[in-house]
Amino acid sequence: MFETSTFVPVVLGFFGLGTGYLIWGPQELFNFPARDPSVDRSLGVWGIFLPGLCQVVTGILLFVGMTWFQVFDDPALFMAALAFSAYGIHWFALGWNRYRENDPRPNAGMSVAFTVISVLGAFVFFDAGVWAVGVLFVGLTAVYVADFFVAVGKEAFERVLGLAHVLTGLWLMYLMVGTTLNIASGFTLPAG
Repeated sequence: MFETSTFVPVVLGFFGLGTGYLIWGPQELFNFPARDPSVDRSLGVWGIFLPGLCQVVTGILLFVGMTWFQVFDDPALFMAALAFSAYGIHWFALGWNRYRENDPRPNAGMSVAFTVISVLGAFVFFDAGVWAVGVLFVGLTAVYVADFFVAVGKEAFERVLGLAHVLTGLWLMYLMVGTTLNIASGFTLPAG
């Protein structure tokens, strides 16, 4: 048994997802850069490696730290491990599909599942008193509700999706900065 660690790796997941949202969001919101095969390939690569890989690594570290080594003991981190793992794996698929210019309509079913996990995350974190992360999951819920409508062909929702990506991406940057300052510099900001 190891000692409990205060160095929870959530900042990597916040950074990766936030960066992905700040790359994809402006394209959806402002159509900048305009979509073409080279933009889709670039967005796909960014999607796989920033939100995808950073979140999967974070989720694995949390699960292993909670179950094998028991260095993280906050029960809300179980939800974080689930979310980072699931969202990261889904970003591998999103990035690959964008890279290959695959049909986005199957994202409708994905959006339903990820709306459920987002609502669950909001409930868990608000219930645990970690409102800053609860707000993140409200933003994630908005992302997946909008993504559902984009997937079923409601093009006007692409701008809503872009706005949800940008706002949630900015909140993720705040969570990354706030959590890092709390852990590394002894701040007490409301964060993750």
